[in-house]
Amino acid sequence: MDKMWSGRFSASASSLLDQFNASIMFDRELYREDIEGSLAHAAMLEKQGILNAQELSSIRTGLAQVREEIESGVFEWTISDEDLHMAIEKRLTSLIGDAGKKLHTGRSRNDQVAVDFRRYVLRKNLEIARQLKALLETIIDIAGKHTQTLLPGMTHLQHAQPINFGFHLLAYAAMFKRDIERLLSSRERNNVSPLGCAALAGTPHNVDRDFTARELGFESVSVNCLDTVSDRDFALEILFNISTMMMHISRLSEELILWSSYEFGFVELSDEYSTGSSIMPQKKNPDVPELLRGKTGRVYGSLMGLLTVMKGLPLAYNKDTQEDKEGVFDAVATAHISLDILNEALKTMTVKSENMLAASKKGHLSATDLADYLVEHCGVPFREAHFITGKAVARAEALGIDLSEISYNELKAIDERIDEDIIAHLQLEHSMNARMSAGGTATLRTLEQLVHFEHYLKELDI
Repeated sequence: MDKMWSGRFSASASSLLDQFNASIMFDRELYREDIEGSLAHAAMLEKQGILNAQELSSIRTGLAQVREEIESGVFEWTISDEDLHMAIEKRLTSLIGDAGKKLHTGRSRNDQVAVDFRRYVLRKNLEIARQLKALLETIIDIAGKHTQTLLPGMTHLQHAQPINFGFHLLAYAAMFKRDIERLLSSRERNNVSPLGCAALAGTPHNVDRDFTARELGFESVSVNCLDTVSDRDFALEILFNISTMMMHISRLSEELILWSSYEFGFVELSDEYSTGSSIMPQKKNPDVPELLRGKTGRVYGSLMGLLTVMKGLPLAYNKDTQEDKEGVFDAVATAHISLDILNEALKTMTVKSENMLAASKKGHLSATDLADYLVEHCGVPFREAHFITGKAVARAEALGIDLSEISYNELKAIDERIDEDIIAHLQLEHSMNARMSAGGTATLRTLEQLVHFEHYLKELDI
């Protein structure tokens, strides 16, 4: 009968229950937050006269030793201790005696784990946001070198209109900027302390929740204890935010896979971030973006798992929420390695501008420019202009050339209202730079977007 809660029970827990019930093999990830929470709680108890100065000193010394044992790898994690909290408290009590038994005054494992897990998630929000900032810097650096590099802009994976490669990359910069904003918003929204809520209804002990909140770096205390001990919105939010971020990473990865194929040849991933085949010696496989694309599904699973755990829980705490951590830990680890390796793969990637230009000369990317010209310069209704342009595309197809290469005489034969200046309008660079509306692909507008993102990063204090 070595359980710290065993006074009520007349028989020991079965070994099977120990295996099924225990979380100690994964929740020890939170040891740092747990020890810091206990230090803050002990300081508050001494301030309120519940502990004396000597007891506080003993607790601090004992917890410092426990932390050193954990970090040096000599701490004994025993499944019968159930969880991180019990393991640390048991070891502390063995080191300092009765003072260790007083530490749990005015708190429950319910608010204790809520503090630990919440602080872990808040820390990871910031760490992942910092990695995203580094990724944004890389993307902006590459984009800045390619504001005039022509690339076929696509819809439905079909050639549509000419854009520049920098403009295309900045679309991902916009996605990752939103990811940073979501992480920081979630951190701000959930930065409230659960400590002092105890099991579900608060505690009769004269605790000072504001004091422990300040000690632990929270902005304030939570409003309702019943909600607080069972709330896992903060965990769901980081899972959603990582899932959305991984979806963005997966979209970019899909393009890197396509672009690095022989069919596209727009980029080449470095040998450092590529792999070979066990049977085909000529192969250079884009395993990094493929794995990034695949790991997205893994993170989605963690999000759906926790949503399912939480969907039917009555208030307040239920043991079901022990299933909240492993998915978050895994998603966080996935986010860290994914951001690091994507950043390095992009930094070492070769951009093949000449292949992008060659691809831009296929698919009649300036067709919309001919239609716009007919509307603006010839007063032709757009639907009629659309029809005339279709005929011009068909003529270019018959001649085996791109619309940007068709002669004035060929166009004049299709519609006599077309003037000779149409040839300039159909050139790919002119087409790209004609898209001058705010947020457009024109080089000038792309440079403005670069300034926007550079300013954002400069002002981003994380």
